[in-house]
Amino acid sequence: MEELTSCILAVENCLKTHTFSIAHLYNEEKTMDMHIHDCYELYYSISGGKQFLIDNKFYPIESGDLFIINQYESHKLTQVDSHIHERIVISIYPDYVKKLSTPQTDLDHCFTSRPPHFTHRISLNKEQQNRFLYYVDRIISADGYAHDILEQAAFLQLLVLINTASSASEKTETSASKYNHQVEDILAYINQNISQPLTIEQLSEHFYLSQSYICRIFKSATSTTINKYITARRISIAKSLLNEGVSISEAYERSGFTDYSNFFKAFTKAVGVSPKKYASLSIS
Repeated sequence: MEELTSCILAVENCLKTHTFSIAHLYNEEKTMDMHIHDCYELYYSISGGKQFLIDNKFYPIESGDLFIINQYESHKLTQVDSHIHERIVISIYPDYVKKLSTPQTDLDHCFTSRPPHFTHRISLNKEQQNRFLYYVDRIISADGYAHDILEQAAFLQLLVLINTASSASEKTETSASKYNHQVEDILAYINQNISQPLTIEQLSEHFYLSQSYICRIFKSATSTTINKYITARRISIAKSLLNEGVSISEAYERSGFTDYSNFFKAFTKAVGVSPKKYASLSIS
């Protein structure tokens, strides 16, 4: 399998082949705002030194950290700078994982199980890091006769490793306490009230903070604006609802959009297809 050098290309190839793609990156691509895509994502940090915002949770990124993100979870790298940030990003087509699973072994579990106090981050120990990199190397170095079988075999072993590590990880994520507590409270409030109208003026009044101050501290901590964050979360929720078979009108109302035209434009821009098209693809 070809090792790509772009997350965007990895996602595109994943959606094209309906399997998975691997990108090995050293430098920053164009910084993206909060975003979602129709692939699972495994984000393995080799050098560390950044910060992740996934839905409403902050995570510092250390060497050896693995992040497990599903297709409904909006996410963004923050604290982007010019330093080298080496990482491996694997984009995976969700149905491909389901096909590889068996009645006895649910390889999809690490992507779909979200219990209370769930953490997207697993800090792999040295042995797990070595095994992770070994399986990745087996996948990208497979060549010649039966290369597809060898790739899939190594990928299966990789999924078993990740699910095992995910199931064993029972600690509660406490790293967010290192960041601005005010922003944590704002994120929590937004997510608790995401289906209701939300404005910066309302947030300002609720937290007894000026509008300029609340916008400044939010942007400083997350590298995105409040409005962009709210839109990304609402689109993520709408995607999940549409995938469950909820009608388009109900999905946009339950996700907090009050105007269908704005929902249509925001959804199509973020997802790449219209809500109707996405719903039909989900059903099929």
